[in-house]
Amino acid sequence: MPIRLLPGLERRLKAAQVGEVRFDAFTRGRYATDASHYQITPLGVVTPRTIEEAERAIGICRAEGVPVTPRGGGTSQAGQTVNHGLVVDCSRNLDRVLDLDVAGRRCTVEPGIVLDALNRELKSSGLWFPVDISTASRATIGGMVGNNSCGARSLRYGNTRENVLSIDAMLADGTRAHFGRIGDSGVNVPPDLVRDLLAIAAREAGEIERRFPKVQRRVGGYNLDALVPGRNDINLAHLLVGSEGTLAFSTKIELKLAPLLGRRAVGACHFGNFHEAMKAAQHIVTLGPIAVELIDRTMLGLAADIAMFKPTVTAFLRGDPEAILFVEFAEEDWDENLRRLKRLGELLGDLGIAWDHGGAKWGGVIEVLDAKLQAGITEVRTAGLNIMMSMKEAGKPVSFVEDCAVPLEHLADYTARLTEVFERNGTRGTWYAHAAVGCLHVRPVLNLRLDKDVRAMRAIAEDAFALVREYKGSHSGEHGDGIVRSEFHEQMFGAELVHAFEEVKDRFDPRGLYNPGKIVRAPKFDDRGNFRYGADYRADDIVSALDWSAYPGAGGGFQGAVEMCNNNGACRALSGGVMCPSYRVTRDERDVTRGRANTLRLAITGQLGPNALTSDDMAATLQLCVSCKACRRECPTGVDMARMKIEVLRARSEKYGLSLHDRLVGYLPRYAPTAAKLAWLLNLRDVVPGASRLSEALAGFSAQRSLPKWRSDWFDDAASSTNGKGTGREVVLFADTFNRYFERENIDSALAVLGAAGYRVTVATPVDGARPLCCGRTFLSVGKVDEARREMQRTLAALAPFAAAGTPIIGLEPSCLFSFRDEIPSLLKSEAAYQVASRALLFEEFLAREAAAGKLNLPLAPTKKRALLHGHCHQKSFDTMAEVTATLKLVPDLDVEPIESSCCGMAGAFGYHAETIEVSRAMGELSLLPAVRKAPEDAIIVADGTSCRHQIKDGAGREAMHVARVLAMSLG
Repeated sequence: MPIRLLPGLERRLKAAQVGEVRFDAFTRGRYATDASHYQITPLGVVTPRTIEEAERAIGICRAEGVPVTPRGGGTSQAGQTVNHGLVVDCSRNLDRVLDLDVAGRRCTVEPGIVLDALNRELKSSGLWFPVDISTASRATIGGMVGNNSCGARSLRYGNTRENVLSIDAMLADGTRAHFGRIGDSGVNVPPDLVRDLLAIAAREAGEIERRFPKVQRRVGGYNLDALVPGRNDINLAHLLVGSEGTLAFSTKIELKLAPLLGRRAVGACHFGNFHEAMKAAQHIVTLGPIAVELIDRTMLGLAADIAMFKPTVTAFLRGDPEAILFVEFAEEDWDENLRRLKRLGELLGDLGIAWDHGGAKWGGVIEVLDAKLQAGITEVRTAGLNIMMSMKEAGKPVSFVEDCAVPLEHLADYTARLTEVFERNGTRGTWYAHAAVGCLHVRPVLNLRLDKDVRAMRAIAEDAFALVREYKGSHSGEHGDGIVRSEFHEQMFGAELVHAFEEVKDRFDPRGLYNPGKIVRAPKFDDRGNFRYGADYRADDIVSALDWSAYPGAGGGFQGAVEMCNNNGACRALSGGVMCPSYRVTRDERDVTRGRANTLRLAITGQLGPNALTSDDMAATLQLCVSCKACRRECPTGVDMARMKIEVLRARSEKYGLSLHDRLVGYLPRYAPTAAKLAWLLNLRDVVPGASRLSEALAGFSAQRSLPKWRSDWFDDAASSTNGKGTGREVVLFADTFNRYFERENIDSALAVLGAAGYRVTVATPVDGARPLCCGRTFLSVGKVDEARREMQRTLAALAPFAAAGTPIIGLEPSCLFSFRDEIPSLLKSEAAYQVASRALLFEEFLAREAAAGKLNLPLAPTKKRALLHGHCHQKSFDTMAEVTATLKLVPDLDVEPIESSCCGMAGAFGYHAETIEVSRAMGELSLLPAVRKAPEDAIIVADGTSCRHQIKDGAGREAMHVARVLAMSLG
């Protein structure tokens, strides 16, 4: 039953200064879900800044009788991190490495540190924490300890339990204890608690021997086997591992580390038959690999349809396999790796698998020795869950029998019989993961909005777990118990051991303070009252503006697009890629794609009250979304928050109108011709004392930020000396508003370069002869969709004839050019719009493609020796950075070095607003601005985005150049 809010709880927590305290409906909704299909709304959320603050918050809950749910990245797939009561979010601040002993290969950390962040910090010492789970970019060590997580290489390194040395924790009564190996001097656990735990384990030793599965991947129940006398060195910390936050609150965790992996050899074993792949696994492990990972045909097909994964899949895929096993060798002796790879091919031959065979015996090994491709394969494999969830249909692969583990000799039979179970219940399964240890992530495709599919889920679970018990496997092989599997412990372990588990819980936590209802005394796993999509779940009638027809649900598919978020949290990555730049600064769940998508889903389904979509709370939720479009590419399920934000801004602007700030931003293309004539006057804003402060007070433009300088000599289409001249291939140049009125030298440079290459350049002009063309981007950024559509229609009328004739349409500003490929077709939905989208290219895309085809004749001479390249977010989203680099390398002797950066932080008008300038600057300081400051004075800084160049100038004092200017400088 839901916990009733006790009067004064929020007030007490705030008075005790326990960090950020939030009890509003929007925050509680964001923490009501994890990566499972459950949804339970908590009372509130506390984000402590220190361990001491966390302990104070828990102490108040103890006094008030309110349960506590410790939470890390919220990536649990069995419902471990959703509950009634108070959520204590450790992931934002409790993330320090407290101690590192390189010689002893150990470290001590706080529970909120993310695995990838820890390993980045350890890298310089030549060590890592080797439990390399697929969610390493966002999973915290505390969460991994709670789940007893395993990794792809558990064959060599074991699970988390085997890599935890000790744990400091606060018990339910407030006692601080140090759990470790019995006999170690530092162990400090109440003696009576130790005595009782050891007595329970000794009493149940026989039952533990009979009922605990003898497979490596057994993470169900409490680890009573760790306390059985005579079986091992008893480490009390190992009882806390896998306890899912039900026994104590971890404050320090001591980890065993391993030397970094060296060069690896990977064999991609193709199989024409899934069953043959499963039979082969038991033989492949005899070669001593550190991992054997499965990807089935369904996952291969889905991955190939995702832009960020397609190049990798193409590189390793041969033919049409039903399954691929990726076998990884990582011995210190490189020649030994090559010998094992050769034996792998011979082994498949011994099993009758060969490229020239047909049917079930078709297949063979593709050797992968390139480190970059190996990393790409790892990325595809670790994104397995999200790739599977990228299905756009109403049914989705559902996690509940996902990580059962069986002995390898039974793996093939188990998968075959489980497939029959799925077929009997009218569905199919998706397969991937850890073949080496008999643990396959299998998810039947179900629509949990339908009663019949909920019933099918119960039937599948009963039959699947019966199979697992028959093969003496574990029904919980990696992702823990949570709500999904706790109900079935009695069938797996027997009534006696389940009673022992309850004794352990009661001995630690007699009042049920910590995460009740997990492992023991759990609710039914199919209780729809705990589902994300409950019996009464439905969306409001939504009127959408963009095209969402690829998805099901209300609003022409808008509902289905929002629901594509499966909460697995790939957007919470703190490095690599771009997504999600504002979260990397704030570390606030509100400011990550997952948090925004959850809020949208709750709003459109009426769970946040009336008018939630246009509320101030929703505006605050989306305020720091910079529309970078990174999620469009990097979210494996394709949650395009930039597009979704347009729908919300449209609804809000229709209800409330626009502020002066938004009017000045949105209508820029309309008033720009007049403003440019008053350039001398408008540019005084950054010259006259007090003028910038006045603009902040009146229009919200931060006084701390200079504004772009209006050009009195703006670019005039008619005055272009090259317009329509030349005898070569015709191209059309789209001159955008920003370069036209603020940086015309970029347009001039592009015309010079294209002309020097012999192209006949036509600058696109409006059919009606009125003001210059515009893509509509500024209107979309403030929600004025109808105005954006008008601009798009004018531009489309001018460009459509060229597109129909096959003429390339070239643009300079990424945010504008990519509007032709993204928003314009979505808004106008016409054949002409799709034709223009297919012809629209960035300046550097066009040149790179021409050069690759041997069609480019451009006389360039050496200039500078080095260029540092910052990519615009939209260039990264549309995967054009390789073309930018290739175009720069047309300059002889120029060394091009991409800056590993997320969003620059300006993001159009975002960096100019008084309310967001601090976040804007912080985003720039994550990596871009420090890299620019370190660059040699004679290096060229290259950035194609108008706002990127402004951020670099403002934050690092360096002038950045568009690619067109770099090439123009090099013209011979």
